[in-house]
Amino acid sequence: MARILIIDDSEVIRNLLEEYLTDAGYEVETACDGREGIDRALGGDFDVAFCDIHMPHKNGYQVFREVRRRKPGMAFIMTDSLPDQLAEMAQNEGAHCCLTKPFDLNQVRRVLETLLAKARTV
Repeated sequence: MARILIIDDSEVIRNLLEEYLTDAGYEVETACDGREGIDRALGGDFDVAFCDIHMPHKNGYQVFREVRRRKPGMAFIMTDSLPDQLAEMAQNEGAHCCLTKPFDLNQVRRVLETLLAKARTV
């Protein structure tokens, strides 16, 4: 089963995604800001990161760029309440998509399943 990292400064979002994805059978870890997200991503073996765009210490785009530079195989799903230029730049550089908060958990499942299925065929 895939290992997932959730990087978000909102405790509510972290807990919601962690519980939902753990119940779905995934191994899940969380980070509460961009700096911690980079440390966890580089220190672990994750298949996918859900990464908020606007966070303290490092924004989601900075996290995406740093991690992808050192772990190019790690997939990213960006999240944000108001996707902006940072989300677009991450997608242009290889992030799978940007989910707009509040997102539907069925949408989370569909996007994740699509991304993982695509990774298996590569």
